Amino acid sequence: MSVAEIHPTAIIAAGARLGQGVRVGPWCSVGADAVLGDGVQLVSHAVVDGHTTLGEGVTLMPFASVGLPPQDLKYKGEPTRLEIGARTVLREHSTVHRGSVGGHGLTRVGADCLIMACAHVGHDCTLADHVILANNVMLGGHVEIGDTVFVGGGAAVHQFVRIGRQSVIGGMSGVEADVIPYGACLGDRARLTGLNLIGLKRRGFDRARIHALRAAFRSLFAAEGVFSDRLAQARNRWGTDPAMAEILNFMAVQSRRGLMRARTHAVVEDEAGGEAG
Repeated sequence: MSVAEIHPTAIIAAGARLGQGVRVGPWCSVGADAVLGDGVQLVSHAVVDGHTTLGEGVTLMPFASVGLPPQDLKYKGEPTRLEIGARTVLREHSTVHRGSVGGHGLTRVGADCLIMACAHVGHDCTLADHVILANNVMLGGHVEIGDTVFVGGGAAVHQFVRIGRQSVIGGMSGVEADVIPYGACLGDRARLTGLNLIGLKRRGFDRARIHALRAAFRSLFAAEGVFSDRLAQARNRWGTDPAMAEILNFMAVQSRRGLMRARTHAVVEDEAGGEAG
């Protein structure tokens, strides 16, 4: 690969480390503590600040900014960090802030993610691989998102919420509680509507496994009685299934935000809601 190509209008601070084949377009700014891996591309007007590491092949579209200080009144300039994994793309006007000392001191976005236009990832968030945030998504601080999650446009996720892998969040949803793996949720104050059926099919789950997961979901969230009793029954009946075991283990973790429950009137599984999962 060639050495870095830097447009004459770009500002690269002394100390910044640029890998092979990096391309820095017009009017971009790269801070002194930034590390840009091989093949990183800053298209134009992009900002990389703070102790930020961009993995191989990361792309920042115009006016994307990463690694700026957290929106935290307690932050006093400490050298917290941001890491963005290989081949992740940040579209126009998206923002990802570095960590805070009150959290992990690290914000991390995984590999092969897509952060669409005007989306925001707050301080101390952790995104796994293949996560998609649609336009105008807002993540508060300390949010954890598993791999292959899709968050619909305009959704807002409260700080400290956990979103299990391969789940789907409907557009314009307000997510205030943890979302189980493989779940689908929707609503102004979002509630579970079922499972991400389209996502399950795309990832090779056969009819029998999907049927078992749906039955387990109904027993957990639609049945009457004490929830802890239903949880124990589900573990006894379906706990040997890897996907169900993952859901149950996710639910067992103590959470600051609590677990999102299904809509009280019914458990509705809307396949259309999982198309982007």
